[in-house]
Amino acid sequence: MLKEYYTVKGEAVHEIDIQKSRFIAHVKRAESEEEALSFIASVKKKHRDANHNCSAYMIGEQNLIQKASDDGEPAGTAGVPMLEVLKKKDLKDTAVVVTRYFGGIKLGAGGLIRAYSKAASEGINACGIVKRTLTATFHVKLDYTWLGKVENALHHSPYEIKEIRYLAQVELDIYVKEGEQHAFETWISDLTNGQADVAEGEKLYLETDVAR
Repeated sequence: MLKEYYTVKGEAVHEIDIQKSRFIAHVKRAESEEEALSFIASVKKKHRDANHNCSAYMIGEQNLIQKASDDGEPAGTAGVPMLEVLKKKDLKDTAVVVTRYFGGIKLGAGGLIRAYSKAASEGINACGIVKRTLTATFHVKLDYTWLGKVENALHHSPYEIKEIRYLAQVELDIYVKEGEQHAFETWISDLTNGQADVAEGEKLYLETDVAR
């Protein structure tokens, strides 16, 4: 599992007009090729009357699945430029479809490349980009006498509190970045003079909004 990577926030639609043609960007997170193909098919069905529904997607931790389609536009003027936008923004698990309704003015190869790139880029920005950071969830139990000190220290640390439960002892669930588990265990032990009961739990990704 990657320690961190970038992808789109969810799903969005964004439209721009260029030389009387409508370019409608549809963007969605897709964590498998099947999901990407299903998304592309749904857009094509919705816009079956459009002149073109060009697409691009990158799937997998190492971007092993990369596909692009010009859908009738001149070769290399739509799908590949859209794929290049995904590469430039370093986005994984992302699918983009740009629907074009022709407005009567031909753009030429260079104009098409710029138009599809612009539509894809603006669509992605409208969707939003997140950084996904792999974290381990630590479960910490300690006496209430330690709570104030520990909670205050956590607020000034790189670790993030997920939840606090007030039971016979206070129990905290804390997010720790992958690779920093040992440092956290040492930190919490030093902070509580070894009085905390610490156990590592499941791994999951935390998402934070970013601008790219």
